[in-house]
Amino acid sequence: MPPSSSMSARRHAPAAERNREPILGVLRRVLPARGTVLEIASGTGQHVAHFAAALPDLVFQPSDRTDQDFASIVAWSADADRATVRPPIVLDVTADPWPAAVGTPDAIFCANMIHIAPWEACLGLLRGAGARLAPGGVLVTYGPYTIGGAHTAPSNEAFDLDLRARDPRWGVRDLDEVARVAAGHGLELEERVAMPANNLTVVFRRTASR
Repeated sequence: MPPSSSMSARRHAPAAERNREPILGVLRRVLPARGTVLEIASGTGQHVAHFAAALPDLVFQPSDRTDQDFASIVAWSADADRATVRPPIVLDVTADPWPAAVGTPDAIFCANMIHIAPWEACLGLLRGAGARLAPGGVLVTYGPYTIGGAHTAPSNEAFDLDLRARDPRWGVRDLDEVARVAAGHGLELEERVAMPANNLTVVFRRTASR
């Protein structure tokens, strides 16, 4: 039997399969019971389909910098039969302001973006999240970080060198510096959680007064 059109459109990232459950464990604790979650840099769409299936009272808005992966995002959600996943939108986080389609999300999730992008992308993520998140909403990021300028594992140091060799604008970011910039946009570092493969899930919360 030939594959369905949705299956043939799906792209697969092995890392997304490996890390989705540890990340979901954090999301269950920190996301609101109801509301809208904006996913930034949705990539293949594996994460958003999995999280939406596990958190059925939330509405998820996937996005990416271009529409090249939209067919995969739609296919993963269609295969999971998730009516709570909206059609993906184009969102370049360096744009200021973000497009109106973003709305006022109750939470923002972003995995494995800020180290495989110029520093300007991290700055745009923090600026946009501070401007668009609902008061008290959370920004949740996932990926490798340095702490106080030091790598948390030799493998992360090697990964950082590889990233910078591929593009000198890329690299593992320092959590202290990210938190400093985030604070300037009304986002307080609330929690960091150790993840497999020496990654971190980091939770920032938008201050209600901003």
